[in-house]
Amino acid sequence: MSKHPILIRPLVTEKLSQQMDEGRYAFIVAKDANKIEIRKAVEAMYPGVRVQKVRTMIMPGKRRRQFSRRGVAEGRTGSYKKAIVTLTPDSPRIDFFENV
Repeated sequence: MSKHPILIRPLVTEKLSQQMDEGRYAFIVAKDANKIEIRKAVEAMYPGVRVQKVRTMIMPGKRRRQFSRRGVAEGRTGSYKKAIVTLTPDSPRIDFFENV
């Protein structure tokens, strides 16, 4: 296990907000993290939560263009790894917005 954090930040989109009612939550995780490490990190960060299933995918970076006086500058955003975590039915729900 490496020294950097496994869970980088929660991912909240409109589609994922609807899936939160079903007990599915998404996180941006470290690229070298595996499913077992992700499960342990979620259960450690949110006490009382039990993880039933973890699905991971690597999202590729997108091409971006910026127009300026000097012409067009092209680049890419960074790729990242996304993990969708399904909680057990008897597990308490995670509230991402409790400290806002």
